[in-house]
Amino acid sequence: MSLHLRKLSANIGAHVSGVDVAGPLDEATRAALREALNVHKALVFDDVNLDDEGQQAFVRHFGDVTTAHPTVPAVDGAPNVLPVDSERGVANHWHTDVTFVLNPPQASTLRSITVPPYGGETLIASSAAAYRQLPEPLRALADTLWAEHTNDYDYAAPAEDVDEERDAQRAQFTSIAYKTVHPVVRVHPLTGERGLFIGGFAQRIVGLSVGESRRILDLLQSYVVRPENVLRHRWSQNQLVLFDNRITQHYAVDNYDKRPRRLHRVTVAGDVPVGVEGKESYSIEGDAAHYTTVATPVAA
Repeated sequence: MSLHLRKLSANIGAHVSGVDVAGPLDEATRAALREALNVHKALVFDDVNLDDEGQQAFVRHFGDVTTAHPTVPAVDGAPNVLPVDSERGVANHWHTDVTFVLNPPQASTLRSITVPPYGGETLIASSAAAYRQLPEPLRALADTLWAEHTNDYDYAAPAEDVDEERDAQRAQFTSIAYKTVHPVVRVHPLTGERGLFIGGFAQRIVGLSVGESRRILDLLQSYVVRPENVLRHRWSQNQLVLFDNRITQHYAVDNYDKRPRRLHRVTVAGDVPVGVEGKESYSIEGDAAHYTTVATPVAA
C-alpha cells in the first residue's frame, strides 16, 4: 500500500493517491481509507477507471450496498446504481442523502460519467465543523432538538418552473411517503464527533410550528454552509468522490447552462442515527426495507 493523502481544505476534504480502487483492497488499505474518511469527511480519487460493477465492488469494502433509491429508478440493469443526471432534474439544494428513512446511507460515492465544459460542481459541507462553531447556548439548544425529515419536498422549485415533466418526477419521488424523526445533533458512531444532522429533508422541529422550525433550522444551516466548511469539487473525467453521509451535506451547483451532466451514485447501507442522549431515530411513516439493510457500526 502506498496511500497518500493531500488535504483540500482545513475542515473537509482530501485527495487520495496511491490506491487502485478498481481492484480488491487489502485489510490495511481498507482501514486506512476508513480512517481517512473519518478524519476528512470527503475523499477524491482521480483516474479511477471504474464501471458500474467496479464502483459497487469498491463500495462493498465499506458495507452492504443499498439499492439505488427508495423511490427513484436505477440505471438500467444496475439496481444499486442511481443516475444523477441533469436530464432528470437538478439537486441544487443542501441535503444529506435519503434522511427521510430510518437508517440513511452511511456513505455515498459519486462517479463522473459526463462532465459539462464548465460549472456543475458538487459542494460538500462538514456538519461537524458547523457544530463546533456554534455558540455554546445555541449548541446546547441544538443538542436537545429532534426534527422530522420527509421526502414530501419540492426542492424549492418556483411555480413557474414546474411543468408536466417536473410534476411526474415529483410524483415518482414521493410515490412512497416517508417521515422519520432524527436528532438535530447526531453522534458519529465511529468517531464520537457531533454534527448537525439537518439539511433539506428536515422540515419541522418536533414540538414547534413549521414557521418556528424554519427559523431555527435556517439558523443552524447557516453554520453548515459557511464557506470555510465547504469543499467545492470541480468534476473531471473518471473521478470518484466518497463522502461520509452521516456528517456532511452536499449541493449540486446548477451553473452549467443545461449542458449534459451525469454522475452515478452508489451508497453504503447505514446505521440508525443516535442523538446526544443515546436515543435512536424513529420512523413515523414509510418502510425502506426494499432499499437498505440496517448496518451495525464497526471500527473499520
